[in-house]
Amino acid sequence: MHALPVMLAALCVVAIGYRYYSAFIAAKALCLDDSRPTPAHTLTDGQNYRPTNRWVLFGHHFAAITGAGPLIGPVLAAQFGFLPGFLWILIGVVLGGAVHDFVILAASTRRGGRSLPAIARAEISPLAGLMAAIAVLFIVIISLAGLALAVVNALSESSWGTFTIGATIPIALFMGLYMVKLRPGHIVEATVLGVAALVAAVVLGRFIPHSAAAPWFTFSKPQLVWLIAIYGFFAAVLPVWLLLLPRDYLSAFMKLGTIAALILGLIVVNPELKLTMVSRFAGGGGPIISGALYPFVFITIACGAISGFHALVGSGTTPKLIDRESDTRVIGYGAMLCEGLVGIVALLATAAMPEWMYFAINVDDVRKLAALGVSPAHLEELRRLAQSLGETTLQGKTAGSVSLAVGMAQIFSALPGMKHLMAYWYHFAIMFEALFILTTIDAGTRIARFVVQELAGRLHAPLARPDWLPGNIAATLLVVVAWGAILMTGSIGTIWPMFGIANQLLASAALCVGTTVMINAGRARYAFVTLLPLAWVGSTTLVAGWQSITGNFLPLALDPASGKQVQGWVDAGLTTLLMVCLLLILAESVRRWVGVLRRKGSGQVAIAA
Repeated sequence: MHALPVMLAALCVVAIGYRYYSAFIAAKALCLDDSRPTPAHTLTDGQNYRPTNRWVLFGHHFAAITGAGPLIGPVLAAQFGFLPGFLWILIGVVLGGAVHDFVILAASTRRGGRSLPAIARAEISPLAGLMAAIAVLFIVIISLAGLALAVVNALSESSWGTFTIGATIPIALFMGLYMVKLRPGHIVEATVLGVAALVAAVVLGRFIPHSAAAPWFTFSKPQLVWLIAIYGFFAAVLPVWLLLLPRDYLSAFMKLGTIAALILGLIVVNPELKLTMVSRFAGGGGPIISGALYPFVFITIACGAISGFHALVGSGTTPKLIDRESDTRVIGYGAMLCEGLVGIVALLATAAMPEWMYFAINVDDVRKLAALGVSPAHLEELRRLAQSLGETTLQGKTAGSVSLAVGMAQIFSALPGMKHLMAYWYHFAIMFEALFILTTIDAGTRIARFVVQELAGRLHAPLARPDWLPGNIAATLLVVVAWGAILMTGSIGTIWPMFGIANQLLASAALCVGTTVMINAGRARYAFVTLLPLAWVGSTTLVAGWQSITGNFLPLALDPASGKQVQGWVDAGLTTLLMVCLLLILAESVRRWVGVLRRKGSGQVAIAA
């Protein structure tokens, strides 16, 4: 099979979903009304609340939600073959992920930009709000560690990639100052200057590895952990318009432009999909993901199909910047569809790679390679490929980011006149992936800061104020230290499965909240739009969580020879805690639904009122 028909089918399904299904949800389930003032207008403070152009905000939101998940998840799940992941991404994003994002964003916008735990507390019960707050805090910390891991693996010992990514920070600061202070409202001018500077950073990065400046941009994995943590801290504390918003907006151009180019490349080149539709590891025992296709393909591809992390953005930074309620459709539903396409192209770029190369890059245990069909001749070919790309090695570069970059570079270099530019395309792809992930880390750290401040505000009221600098610094520092510690001690095999489970558990909790919002508003007839994905994602993730605890985490904790007993107990404990939180939220939600329906609409808090 070739990529062209698969890609065209995905584009058609996504277009139909946005045109008809999102319009139905906007008109019937949510009743969007542009005559209602949004919190960006009623609570404007110049720090966190500010009316924002819908396309600038789309850029921020898309950049914030689109992290490592839709890039790395499909690559890792390709172990099971490309067909299961393709179907899950396509069906999941139209009927689940985009609905999840849209409903939560609209609900938060109607409620002053309040966070998911705050909405759960008001719409379901105080217990549900507390459980949601605990779950959100742990999930966002695990998620940030999982996302940052991919950046660390991609940028370690890569001066070209590090230089280009580092350059985006001063470029974003300049854009923020330009759009707000120097030339307010001149978005097009700032965009042209920013994109030109970003392209220049990519081109100039080519000369860094062989220059005297190379040591300044070459870092080990522990050093990169520190640098990313420092960046996350300042991005979360500084005013949103100064660094976070312009950097996400700038990154969105690179992300969307690259995805559009990759879609075009897949159509023009039409590569053969060399990985099998369903692999021999569908029943389990794979070298990357040890579990079976069900349920692990549905948590390995966490983002791209549906992601609970998006509920944090949709009830965190974005609702505080919405100009009009109708903007929530293009930003909530539309941005998630774009992320689904990211997952599709990542999967197809990986599937176009020879199976031996896929395993040689993504498996770091050389003893397993022979059984996977990787011969010494294959390893020699991979070594020559690494040299041609300006890298020391590609073998055992786990976490999926490197194999995706190779796949993307192979597709781009197959275009007419591009063959001699493969090294550029490879490093461009690495930079592209790192941009994806860092924009989620900065937004995620800021959102986690909001959650910590809400919880701390119950003990000391000023801590809950998002504009109080001492509270901001203390909450941000706590969050950064937490995810940095997990990142420093974990690996892709331990962090990513827990990230997938945590992420989908949060999506289930958010769908409980979205369903309750509609039932409370007297729109129970339309609650199926959230109940259907809730039933699938909730049950599947609970099964995956149980299997991970009993099959992976506890054996690791109970095996003295593993050397990872503490990590096994921590993983098992956190996963159990999150599963209990979801079950309590679900129980409280059902109790609320039954009560509201029995009272025939009494006690409604209407999203359409």
